Amino acid sequence: MDFDLKTLGLAGAAGEKTDALVVLVGQGAAATGKDALSQLVAQALKSGDLETKPGNMLQAWRSAGVAASRLILVGCGESTGSQVRTAVQAAVGALRSAKVRRVTICLPQRAGDDAVRAAVVAAADASYSYVTTKPKAEGRKLERVLIGVASADSARQAFEQAAATVQGIELAKEWANRPPNYATPTHLGDAAKALAKDHGFHCEVLGPKEVAKLGMGSFMAVSQGSEQPLRFIVLRYDGAAKAEPPLVLVGKGITFDSGGISIKPAAEMDEMKFDMGGAASVLGVFRAVADLRPSINLVGLIASCENIPDGRAVKPGDVVTSMSGQTIEILNTDAEGRLILCDALTYAERFKPKAVVDIATLTGACVVALGGVRSGLFATDDDLALALQAAGDAALDPCWRMPLDDEYAEGLKTNFADVANVAGRAGGAVNAAKFLQRFTTAYPWGHLDIAGTAWKGGAAKGSSGRPVGLLVEFIMGQQNEPQAKPTRSPRKAAGKASTRGK
Repeated sequence: MDFDLKTLGLAGAAGEKTDALVVLVGQGAAATGKDALSQLVAQALKSGDLETKPGNMLQAWRSAGVAASRLILVGCGESTGSQVRTAVQAAVGALRSAKVRRVTICLPQRAGDDAVRAAVVAAADASYSYVTTKPKAEGRKLERVLIGVASADSARQAFEQAAATVQGIELAKEWANRPPNYATPTHLGDAAKALAKDHGFHCEVLGPKEVAKLGMGSFMAVSQGSEQPLRFIVLRYDGAAKAEPPLVLVGKGITFDSGGISIKPAAEMDEMKFDMGGAASVLGVFRAVADLRPSINLVGLIASCENIPDGRAVKPGDVVTSMSGQTIEILNTDAEGRLILCDALTYAERFKPKAVVDIATLTGACVVALGGVRSGLFATDDDLALALQAAGDAALDPCWRMPLDDEYAEGLKTNFADVANVAGRAGGAVNAAKFLQRFTTAYPWGHLDIAGTAWKGGAAKGSSGRPVGLLVEFIMGQQNEPQAKPTRSPRKAAGKASTRGK
């Protein structure tokens, strides 16, 4: 789907040659023009047939003075980003069943950059259709969306970032929505290679032998019950000077999670194909970066495997040795995400990063705590936490900071290893973060638990593409920012610098 931006008022919008015209009407709208569309808006408001409550719609067919055959007037409240998102989702959603290929969305004259971003992302979200394994599906009908604003020049930057973010969100949705037999670790590795080849990134994909040589015993333990070979993916974008420390994103890539020996209930187990939402978001961010080309250095690490019960599968009570040298007693094989992430977090040290942010569908406890509205945020650095929170708010992809008090780690103590992989039920999301924190002492670290936000269930089942929007906003805000100081004394980085892919 293509997006365009144009300086456009109501009089100009009425003459647009488009299949459908969507006009957002905010509170205090002064439709005082003498053109037919302005008069129609004024009359609809005066009669009470149109309210400015976000999402309230009034539809018309072949209105006099309007070139588009379909016209939708939709309320958008005070024209904030969230209200514009609601309005655009409602209007574009109403057009899904129509033969509409071109839509013009005219924003209120006072709409700001947040409204422009929201309109672009919402139009894409409302028209998205998954078709990869549905050969008879028609797919998305909408091909072109024109965003009309008071000044295209002033809105250009926000528009371009939003259009790039949509590309990233839709790539993340594509891979998270694919069935697990269409999105194996090998498939993810191939997708990363293709992304790198198309956009000039560096990519390296490591298999079981290379991972074993690195000493990633915790990662390997999770994968050993599956016939699908693990993949460790390293993506790199160099947008700044070589000496500039990179940001590192680490994605959890469990392409299917049965729970292993600690097997999950059968109900809704199919949704565990979404357990690679963190990995999908890393791919999505790199797709957006391909268009935006920010002046930063960025590394993406994806640890990917299946968690399957088998005669060779890791068992409750097994002790494994992580890449960091710390031993881990695996008390619950369904707490596998932290086991693959801990080795990836240790690997991240070699880049001497500015900061590291991992993204993972990690705990059901985070869903209980925050539901599907906000992702859980944990961070060892206040500046990093504030930057991620602000980015989430700006992108309408919010998160909420959770605690990391040392007392939460007490339950991870064990008589048989340096640390256990689970504690009790209470504070489960925090306990999981405390486990990961043990492997992040060399750099400022943030952790996004997206278990409640990465996908939707029920009739709307499918990937949300979150938190690509948050991460893209964060990355764009980190350009030329000073390096964050580690919160603890860094230990010696493990291994040698990574060899870049060809």
